[in-house]
Amino acid sequence: MTILDALDPEQRRVATLLDSPVVVLAGAGTGKTRAITHRIAHAVSEGVYQPSATLAVTFTTRAAGEMRARLAQLGVRGAQARTIHSAALRQCQFFWPKAYGVEFPRVAENTYGLVARAAHHVLGKSDPALVRDLDSEISWAKTSNVSAARYPEVAEHRTVSGASAAQVSAVMAIYEKQKLTEGSVDFNDILMCNAVLLTEHPEIAETIRSTYRHFVVDEYQDVSALQHRLISLWVDGRRDVCVVGDPNQAIHSFAGADAGYLLRFAAEHDGSETVRLFRNYRSSPQILEAANKVLRVRAGGPGALQATRDAGPRPVFVGATDEAAEAADVAAWLLERRGAGERWADLAVLYRINAQSPALEAALTDKGIPYTVRGTERFYDRAEVRQAVGEFGRRAAAEDEGDPVELMDAVLSALGWRTDAPSGQGRQRERWESLTALRSMIVDETARHEGWNAADAGAWLQERASWQAAPVADAVTLATLHAAKGLEWGSVAIVGVREGMIPFVLSQDEPALSEERRLLYVGFTRAQRSLRVSWSAARGSATRSRFISDQVSGPITTGGKPRNKTSVRSRVCRVCGQHLHTPAEKKLSRHEHCEVDYDEALFEALRDWRKQVAAEASVPAFVVFTDATLQAIAEAVPSTQQDLLRLPGIGHTKVSRYGDGALDVIRSHRGA
Repeated sequence: MTILDALDPEQRRVATLLDSPVVVLAGAGTGKTRAITHRIAHAVSEGVYQPSATLAVTFTTRAAGEMRARLAQLGVRGAQARTIHSAALRQCQFFWPKAYGVEFPRVAENTYGLVARAAHHVLGKSDPALVRDLDSEISWAKTSNVSAARYPEVAEHRTVSGASAAQVSAVMAIYEKQKLTEGSVDFNDILMCNAVLLTEHPEIAETIRSTYRHFVVDEYQDVSALQHRLISLWVDGRRDVCVVGDPNQAIHSFAGADAGYLLRFAAEHDGSETVRLFRNYRSSPQILEAANKVLRVRAGGPGALQATRDAGPRPVFVGATDEAAEAADVAAWLLERRGAGERWADLAVLYRINAQSPALEAALTDKGIPYTVRGTERFYDRAEVRQAVGEFGRRAAAEDEGDPVELMDAVLSALGWRTDAPSGQGRQRERWESLTALRSMIVDETARHEGWNAADAGAWLQERASWQAAPVADAVTLATLHAAKGLEWGSVAIVGVREGMIPFVLSQDEPALSEERRLLYVGFTRAQRSLRVSWSAARGSATRSRFISDQVSGPITTGGKPRNKTSVRSRVCRVCGQHLHTPAEKKLSRHEHCEVDYDEALFEALRDWRKQVAAEASVPAFVVFTDATLQAIAEAVPSTQQDLLRLPGIGHTKVSRYGDGALDVIRSHRGA
């Protein structure tokens, strides 16, 4: 079987067009990664590409790892598959001393503090929400090649938490001075510095271009002006370049991405050929029909995906009376899917913003459903995993003929790991689960290879770590629609598909409105067999999203079953006994106007702690805990993690991340 035998006609065309620039318009689930990795492997096998002179550019570490893994499976190990920032940083660190006689500046891991100081200097305040928005705006400006001096002219109609364009410009200028003073650069500076090296130092540019002569760039609909400029400098007009993307999945304009660079690429490169991948290998015909309707494309028309899988159930569209009822219904649906034989890892729940996660976490916790929230720390970046992998590598080098499982057990035992899980949740349990997953990887892989020794296992584990190929936990995935891009599951539930959420309340005009439509389309096309779409009322009434209005029969206002009457605690006020209405009231289990005794000093201490935690993590304060949740904690005064889990809206993930900190505040306050 040759490399090309695994490809459909359009994928084969991508793999064999090696003598001209190629633009690949690849719809969701059409096998674009297969096409471009087979392109590289075919070119190497034909002697057209040298592996070491090949650079495959992606925009996420996960995608780069997947590409390296697939190339290795095809026998290609010398080619470079890197994120654009990783490739640029590597070049800067090597060539900066040659160009300027000094080491490349330190890359600031967290710019929150710098932005906060600049904001306080200009605006006299630095609350977390303002700093977060300014940080995002500075990133947008830099990726869009907009300097502080040009910002007021370019961004005249942009608003950032009430700050004027002139004020944002002043914050940007001070932020840049602070970085210069402390000798650091930020994430976007890496690309700018790399572009400077190429434009101002011809000899360095020639060295870089002679090193990498064959280019493949994935997700080109997500490139910004700065990224497009850097890639153009790398390629320098050569014809050996292939860019891949899908304008129907362009959902990152807030970060400066512009799908126009993909759509104009062919016109800007003479002799280019465009190949469209339209055969979808992921989703059932019923799911694709619904996705095409969201995108408003006619079946069989331009931009429509063509199904290759067998027929499946039609997507389900369901309204609920409130968010708690919607979350409870989703939990019941997940249990049904599990009962039908699906693994937890094959199930996902997607939502528009992170603030929708707590209600889902509480509902899944209540039903005993394991879940993981996507977007948390990567597996191989966890301290215990780094330590175990490093120690296993050292011992494997010294005992290369040893048994891999026995060696891993010795390593983990030295780190305090035991076969029995620790009781409760929190960091200790999370650490145990990480090390257990690492051990399972070695046990499973050893069983697949007869005669495998410790040296083999050490090399395999190091390679997996370099690819960020983490073990897949048997748990339901919770993720935003943005974070779900590029992933897929057997069954997917999308919640909150109502007006004001999808499309988002701040995205009611073009072009933002069309991007919201594409975002929902991305969510639909994550599902392979089953899709559930739901919405709920907001403060008593809501309508389903206009994007699904032609797929749902019946009245447009929220319907659905009334909330489970056994949930009295979250349904009526514990002070006056009357029904609750808002999410904040339900978290407090009382009306906001109903008086109750609680320690206001403890509440303020919890708020101060939350502010510090949010600042250190560069996230809005409500991501840690909302004010309503902090007030509920101050009223209940919990003393254990189990006490915290009994409070409405607090799930295992929140407790594992922030529970110990909140309990420390309570203990310190009691002691004082």
